[in-house]
Amino acid sequence: MEPIVIDSINELPMVAKTLISSFKGKRLFAFQGAMGAGKTTLIKEICKQLHVIDVVSSPTFAIVNEYTTTTGDFVYHFDFYRIKTIEEAYDFGYEEYFFGKGICLIEWPEVIEELIPEDTVMIKIELLSSGSRKFSVETF
Repeated sequence: MEPIVIDSINELPMVAKTLISSFKGKRLFAFQGAMGAGKTTLIKEICKQLHVIDVVSSPTFAIVNEYTTTTGDFVYHFDFYRIKTIEEAYDFGYEEYFFGKGICLIEWPEVIEELIPEDTVMIKIELLSSGSRKFSVETF
C-alpha cells in the first residue's frame, strides 16, 4: 500500500476507511509513531468507522480497553507504553486477545515486539516538518 499523507485531522476519516477496506478480514493492527503522532486519534476514528458504541480513550494505565460495536463485535485497544517487562503482557493474557476473536488495535507494539503475530498490519505514523502526517503500512 502506498503511504497516505494528510494535511488536516479532517482527513482522518478517509485514512480510517482506507485501512478498514484495504485490510478487511485482518484482526491485528499495530500503530507506531512518536508520542503525539496521532496513534490514539487514528484509533478513535477507526473505532468510529467500526461503529463502536463505547467511549474510546487511551488505555495507558489499563493496558487494554474493550469496546463493543453496534453488531456486538469486540474491539480491543492496547497501549503498551508503560509495560516494563514482557512478563506483564503474559500476566494479563495477551494471547486470548491476539489469538481470539475481535479486532486488536495496538499502540506501542515495539515494546512487546517479540509477541506481535506475523499477520499484524503495521501502521507507522510520522509527523512531517510541514505539520502533515504520513501513514505507512506494512503487512507480513
